[in-house]
This record gives sequence, structure tokens and C-alpha cells, in this order.
Amino acid sequence: MANDARIPVTVLTGFLGSGKTTLLNRVLKENHGMRIAVVENEFGEVGIDDALIIDSEEEIFEMNNGCICCTVRGDLIRILGTLVKRRDKFDRILIETTGLADPAPVAQTFFVDDDMREHCRLDAIVTLVDARHALEHLNEVKPEGVENESIEQVAFADRIVLNKTDLASAEDIVMLEERIRGINAVAEILPATFADVPLSQVLDVGAFDLDRILQTDPTFLEQSDHMHDLSVTSVGIESRQPVRRDAFMSWLRELLVTQGVDIFRSKGILSMEGSDNRFVFQGVHMLLDASEGAPWGDAPRSSRLVFIGRNLDRDQLEDGFARCLLS
Repeated sequence: MANDARIPVTVLTGFLGSGKTTLLNRVLKENHGMRIAVVENEFGEVGIDDALIIDSEEEIFEMNNGCICCTVRGDLIRILGTLVKRRDKFDRILIETTGLADPAPVAQTFFVDDDMREHCRLDAIVTLVDARHALEHLNEVKPEGVENESIEQVAFADRIVLNKTDLASAEDIVMLEERIRGINAVAEILPATFADVPLSQVLDVGAFDLDRILQTDPTFLEQSDHMHDLSVTSVGIESRQPVRRDAFMSWLRELLVTQGVDIFRSKGILSMEGSDNRFVFQGVHMLLDASEGAPWGDAPRSSRLVFIGRNLDRDQLEDGFARCLLS
């Protein structure tokens, strides 16, 4: 692509909790000399991912008012149009989609919109796959007419980062790779822990092949509606009251043990009683990781958390969290 002066664009996708933000943070903090504009989209009423991204001098644009593949696609085109006018400020664009996004309509944007086709080049769709939980999502039977987004994400991938291999057995990984190959026989699979893959294998690789996609899906360039699984919802909670750490951890662990099968993703930034640092937690089903984050400093202290999954009871979640607050 040496003679192509258009802006290279990488689409980073993958199901909820697969490690997209972990890879994004690696891209932003490594000393690679590239200037990257980031467009970030997350699913839910409360934005969390902006606070999970490390401090960076890169341009970061947030889109948290809908899914990038449908309701906010016009916003994506407008943001990209703004970036095109500031071409001298960066070298490439990285789009991180929500974990429930179908990457196909995002990819279509660079072929059906005249301005995007002229100024931007879709370099690759990079899909992260959670080695521990992916099979259950890939094998899930959806209602008629409803897309299985995890299958779409694998099918359209040019590079597949098989992440969290340390949490899965060798036998499970072999089964998962066979399942992936049944969906996408040509994408390169990159095994990883903590999304630790050479950036040269995911950025500026010139891997997106429109002809291959059209062979798989001849209607790819046609505008069409698609239906998300409406049983998957999100519950966002915000509060300015300090949180009692022991009470919160006890409540969260019990919640994930009893309802973790239905809670695909949980994450939050909390203001803990007696602590000068942000408290960060991230969960995928019943797996939970929690740690101290950056100091609050002079920033207003507040807590934001979100749960994404099925059969979520908003009142129950709000009441449970309220009992963890310092009265």
C-alpha cells in the first residue's frame, strides 16, 4: 500500500470482554512513533471505557449513544469527515467497536460513502476472541432473523487475536480454533495473553480483501437492516456517594456467582471510601479482576458501573449497589 495516500483505518472488534480495550491501550502506550486517532464506541447508558484508556496524547473520539453498526453510523461518518480535514495531525485511525457490533456495516462505510472511499482505506478488521468463553457465544442458537454478532465478528476478521489463552485448556483451544476455521478459513490466528501481539501484525498490514468478502457475502455492499439480539441489554449506574469496599466486593462476587452466566460483561470505576485512587473492576461472566487505578487528584469523584447481559433486573442491581454506599 506504499503508493496509497489514503488514511489507513483499522477496525478493532470482538465480543464483550474479549480484550479490545487492553489491545487499544497497548497500541496507545507503545513507543512505535505512529500518531493514531481513536474512535471508540461502547454499548450502554453509562460510558466506562474512556476511563479505562490510559492517559494518552492521541486524539480520542467517544460514541456511546448507540451501536456503531446501526444507530450511530452517521456519527461515525461525521467523525471520520472531521478527521480527514485534520489529516496532518495523525497517521492512521483505529476504530474500537462495541462488543455487540456487527463489523460488516462499519466496513461498508469505506466503500459505499464517496468521501470515505476517497480519503480512507480500510486496512484490516482485527477481531479479538476470548479463549475461555468464545465457544458458548459462537455456538449459541439465536431466534430466527437475529444475528449472532460473535460469528459475524469472526467471519469478517482479517486478523484474529485468540486472547486469554492462559485461561483455557489446550483441548478447549484446539476446539475453538476448529470452530473459528469453520467460520473463517483464511484469517491469521494470533494466540495471546493480555492481547500481547506484535503491533506490526495488526496495524498497517493491508489485509482487508473486498473480493474475499464478496465471495463470502455477495450482498456485502448492499444497504440492509440487521437485527440485534434484543434480549441483551445494559444497566448503567452512577453515584457521587463514596462506596464501602468490603460491602461492594461481597455484593459483586455474590452477583457474579449467582447470575454470572447471564452477565456477559461488567465493569466500573468507583470512588472508594478512604482511598485517594480510583478503583477499577472488570468482569467477564464469573471472572473478575479488580485493582487500584490512577489517583483522583482534583477531578470530581464519582462512581460509574455497567452490566451487560440477559435477564438483567435494573431495580435489583440498583438496590444492591445502593446498599454498598456510605450512608
